[in-house]
Amino acid sequence: MNDRFYMQMALDLAARGKGRTSPNPMVGAVIVKGDTIIASGYHRKAGTAHAEAAALKKAGSRAKGATLYVNLEPCCHTGKRTPPCTKAVIQAGIKEVVTAMIDPNPNVSGKGLHALRKAGIKTRSGVMKEEAQKLNEVFITHITRKRPFVILKIAQSIDGKIATAKGESKWITGPEARERVHTLRNEVDALLVGIGTVNADNPSLDCRTRGGRNPYRIIVDSRLQISLSSKVLTHDDGKTIIAATENADKNKLQTLARRGIRVLICRGKAGKVDLNRLMTELGKLDITSVMIEGGSSIAASALSQNIVDKVMFFTAPKIIGGVDAFPSIGGKSPASLKNAIKLKDMHTCYLGEDILIEGYTAY
Repeated sequence: MNDRFYMQMALDLAARGKGRTSPNPMVGAVIVKGDTIIASGYHRKAGTAHAEAAALKKAGSRAKGATLYVNLEPCCHTGKRTPPCTKAVIQAGIKEVVTAMIDPNPNVSGKGLHALRKAGIKTRSGVMKEEAQKLNEVFITHITRKRPFVILKIAQSIDGKIATAKGESKWITGPEARERVHTLRNEVDALLVGIGTVNADNPSLDCRTRGGRNPYRIIVDSRLQISLSSKVLTHDDGKTIIAATENADKNKLQTLARRGIRVLICRGKAGKVDLNRLMTELGKLDITSVMIEGGSSIAASALSQNIVDKVMFFTAPKIIGGVDAFPSIGGKSPASLKNAIKLKDMHTCYLGEDILIEGYTAY
């Protein structure tokens, strides 16, 4: 057994909290003495015990003289509902702490390891750092950039169409791809669509995964053209948000407010919502991840305003054809290929007959 083995175990444990720990990071902890795993734990949900505390509670007195493996530096500050983990680690008599990465939260950022060393505990950091950063890419983006991590999700034919000329899009992709999308809905904090999608499809924007939870629903509607009978406005959980501009219909603004619908005014150019400003406002609400599921127009706006961090193209083995069919990405074409948005860290996999192509933007 080596450091990577135990750290991989901590990462796997941490991943169990996906979609439940926001705005906190996903963290797993493994306590080892000699070659024996004494105990393990992970952060299950925001407001519950941190991974280190959960593992230490299971270990009890056996933790004395042991090594703690954790994928993120232990916190050293008192949170809204949880005490500092460094205090528990010190009191338990842990001999050594091995971490994958330093916590980017300025309230911690090296201070946790410093507190442990000050108490005589040996520390090491950087074991499987890249894997740890990938796991918590959402948390890192939110804590360092004060905005959500943004995923652009598109379901398309192999020739890059999301609907026929008549707007028919159900269903381009198969059941396996659609199931994966609902898993993603269960994991992200919010879904975002444009008013065009709401008017055309009248979606509920909910999660149909068994045991899942519904994300926030963000509608970009610059002038508040949304119909008051739209399905997305029928939810009573207070998680529907509309982004509009100062040109929005004032009467409808008041009506929506009475119905408990939050409207964020995000002034932009040419009477359109400034998506960067919207992301900043969502970050203030502790919304740490957003998945864009709108049509070609909102996809083009998101890419042109550089808010997209990751793309996920669910591609079906179908050819729709036709210049009048709806393309995956609308808007204007760049003047030159050198202005095309490049992607990095690409990955592909099969979902039934469909192929998922995903990667990260390199603006």
